[in-house]
Amino acid sequence: MIIGLGTDLCDATRIARTLETYGERFINRLYEQSEQQAVERRPNKRASGYALRFAAKEACAKALGTGFRKGVFWIDIVLGNDPLGKPELTLKNGALKRLNELTPAGMMPQINISLTDEEPMAHAIVIISALPATERGGDHS
Repeated sequence: MIIGLGTDLCDATRIARTLETYGERFINRLYEQSEQQAVERRPNKRASGYALRFAAKEACAKALGTGFRKGVFWIDIVLGNDPLGKPELTLKNGALKRLNELTPAGMMPQINISLTDEEPMAHAIVIISALPATERGGDHS
């Protein structure tokens, strides 16, 4: 059963301007160290890398039904990849608390994310589902 859906479109040129204006302050407020390392490995794609992660976080906050309010912060939503390279979201702190509140008793949450970019645009879709606890869901801790 789907319990949350969110989508976001982000313009990397806007992120580039924000990086020029706020630099490390912006990066450290929104992105966990692992995300920063992944982006900084490709310096020629810096703005687009942060834009893709921005879209993912925004889409997830929408799927949680709160946006960035009620204890859900940017840094609590972390975009990474599984061992095969598939994108995955890890939630912590207020975002994880909200996910647990959304998930019906006896169910387990699963977060699916789809990402695409065509410079300068980055797009993300997040679907949060609840599965019976006996099925294997997505890692959300």
